[in-house]
Amino acid sequence: MTDVLITAVELADLLKLEPCVVIDTRNPDAYAAGHLPNAVNVHEIFTFLATSTPEGMAELKTKFADAFGAAGLSGKETAVIYEQSMNSGFGQSCRGYYLLTMLGYPKVKVLHGGFDAWSAAGFPVTKDVPMPAKASFAIVPEAGEILIDAKTMLAAVGKPGVAILDVRDVDEWIGDSSSPYGKDFCPRKGRIPGAVWLEWYRMMKPTAEGPRFKSKDEILAECATVGISTTTPVYLYCFKGARASNTFLALKNAGVKDVRMYFGSWNEWSRDPSLPIEQGLPVAAQVTGKAA
Repeated sequence: MTDVLITAVELADLLKLEPCVVIDTRNPDAYAAGHLPNAVNVHEIFTFLATSTPEGMAELKTKFADAFGAAGLSGKETAVIYEQSMNSGFGQSCRGYYLLTMLGYPKVKVLHGGFDAWSAAGFPVTKDVPMPAKASFAIVPEAGEILIDAKTMLAAVGKPGVAILDVRDVDEWIGDSSSPYGKDFCPRKGRIPGAVWLEWYRMMKPTAEGPRFKSKDEILAECATVGISTTTPVYLYCFKGARASNTFLALKNAGVKDVRMYFGSWNEWSRDPSLPIEQGLPVAAQVTGKAA
């Protein structure tokens, strides 16, 4: 597959070559202080909380088809999404990539390194706010298969062959905190039973220019530590689908074929007392085999 990630230098070239719609996912204050030329601010990409009822999922699709259409995306343009840096917005630019992919948008890029990479390269920044012409945004229904609901996630619990992958921060994984918004933001702390864990930061590594995604082989090596190969069906979750979108991009870019996301994630799962959870410290898996 072609790489979803685009460097600042590549983006500067692309903007001269073909029609693009650049979307800034940061909060309105950061956007107002300076953004890429012609970038449209769509902060709801990060803030919108979804529920996985049929009504909730229909609302998610309609809301973002409208928002992306209002930003000027018709299907002809390349959508370019960015945040401040790859680790400052909980993967919010990747959440935009996931939403566009889930709606079936054909051409999506994520600015690798975000706004920081663009400004560090000396490319122009502006405070001018564009007035995009509203476009008709078409939803491709079958693309929505990468979005799974609580019922599908529940059916995967204990199912051999499906990897339930938790990518939240360590304090959430061990059941010390319920969310990034405070320890007791949600009524229950813990994990979806049977989940394996790769903290989302592990998809990236520090560089002199700030965090960047690891190479495809490095990402596959991380996956192998929890038994995931390119052919393993992976069901991702985090708190509200942002950090899991960062991992979704990493896994898809690395060639993992079947990656889906429970977008309601822990924010929804923990609030339904009928859904099972594991609490406390995770217990190590039993290692089998004879001593040498």
